[in-house]
Amino acid sequence: QVQLVESGGGLVQPGGSLRLSCKVSEDATYHYAEAWFRQAPGKKHEGVSCIRTDDTSTYFADSVKGRFTISRDDNKNTVYLQMNSLKPEDAAVYYCAITTHPHACSAYGFDPDEYDYWGQGTQVTVSS
Repeated sequence: QVQLVESGGGLVQPGGSLRLSCKVSEDATYHYAEAWFRQAPGKKHEGVSCIRTDDTSTYFADSVKGRFTISRDDNKNTVYLQMNSLKPEDAAVYYCAITTHPHACSAYGFDPDEYDYWGQGTQVTVSS
């Protein structure tokens, strides 16, 4: 059974940094990309960033460009989201997900409906 386990969330002051990790189980089916989504209370899932497995291309939501980076360690089957210069509006539950759809991570965006497996989420709170 494919499992994704996020970690690294917590409370941080505005302007601070956090690094989220997502461990993907080794039995995960071949997938085309990993992505991070977030969901704030009362809002829909918002795509944050994705990284393709074929060419490691990365894409970011406009709201996080220049502040967040995404990376992968294939040896550890782990995807990371480095979040810098955090703002109160970044507060949300952050989820990682993987997709078996070949075009679900591109410059045109990343739709949560095209992601097949999800982690349980990790809470990020940005507050002074």
